[in-house]
Amino acid sequence: MKAVVRKSTGSWYEIEDEKGKVYEARLKGKMRTMDLKSTNPVAVGDKVDVDLVNGEALIKDIEERKNYLIRRSINLSKQTQIIAANIDHLFVVITLKDPVTFKGFVDRVLVGAEAYRIPATLIYNKMDLYSEKELRELEEWVEIYQKAGYRQLKISVIKEEGLDELKELMKDKVSIFSGHSGVGKSSLVNALDPKIELKVQEISGYHKSGQHTTTYAELHHLAFGGSIIDTPGIKGFGNVKMEKNEICHFFPEMRKRMEDCKFNNCLHIKEPNCAVKEAVAKGEIAESRYFNYLAMYEEDDDEVYRQKGY
Repeated sequence: MKAVVRKSTGSWYEIEDEKGKVYEARLKGKMRTMDLKSTNPVAVGDKVDVDLVNGEALIKDIEERKNYLIRRSINLSKQTQIIAANIDHLFVVITLKDPVTFKGFVDRVLVGAEAYRIPATLIYNKMDLYSEKELRELEEWVEIYQKAGYRQLKISVIKEEGLDELKELMKDKVSIFSGHSGVGKSSLVNALDPKIELKVQEISGYHKSGQHTTTYAELHHLAFGGSIIDTPGIKGFGNVKMEKNEICHFFPEMRKRMEDCKFNNCLHIKEPNCAVKEAVAKGEIAESRYFNYLAMYEEDDDEVYRQKGY
C-alpha cells in the first residue's frame, strides 16, 4: 500500500493512503536501522510503502524524496533531524517582537532551503503589533532580502491582511512554515483554514493570537487546495551535509556574482579582486548576509551554532 506520512511523534506515525484513509503506523524491523545519523528516518511528507499485517500498518520502505529540510540536532551529537520531506514551498515566519527573530537564524534556514532547491518566502507576521521604530526596522529587513531576491509578505492575522496573497502562493502545493516558537505559525494556519483548529497559547500583550504549541510535525490538508506541514517552533537551525566551499552557492545574491571573481575557487573571504566583497562594499549585498555567510563558513562542525547571528 502507498501512503503519505501525515504526523511523526518519533515512536509512531500517522499515515494517509491514496483513498484518504488514515492509519496509525510504526516502522518495520529493518527500517529502525536506517540512517542512524538521523533522529528520524521517516519524516512528515514522506511517501512510503506500507504492509497491513493483522490490521497493523507497518512502514517498510520510503520512496525517493524530491527534497527535504534538514538541520543539525540541537545537542553536541552528530545526529541530524529531518524536519519534513517533499516540500513545494517553505515559508519562514518572522516577528520583530514577541519573540524577536534574528537574521542569523533566517539565513541558516534559507541556506538549508537553497541547498535542497526548496523555493522560500519570508513572512513578516504580527504586523499590527509594531511601533513606528519597529516598522522602520522592518523596512531594513525588506531591503536586505529584496537584494537577495526573496519574495516577502507582510501579514496580520488580527486585521486579516496578506492572507489572500499567502493562500495564492500555497494553493495546490505542499508548504511548510518554519520559525521560532511564538511567531504565530499555528494562529496563521487557523486563519488560513479555521476548520484545522490548531491549539494556540495566549501571549501577554497580543490577544487573539498565540504561542506556537505544536509538539510534533503534522501535515494538514487545506480547504482551498494544498497542504501545510505545521512544525514545532525551533530555537536554532544548524546546517548539515554541505562542504564549506559550497556555502556561498546557497546565497543567491552571491551566487550570481561569483563568475566575476578573479579566481574560480574564490571563497569571498581574503581573496583579491572578489566580486562578492566588492558588492558588499557597494551595498549591493547586505552586510548582515555576508557576515552570516562568514559565521557559517568559520564555525566548526561540532560546535553549537550561534542562535542570534547578525
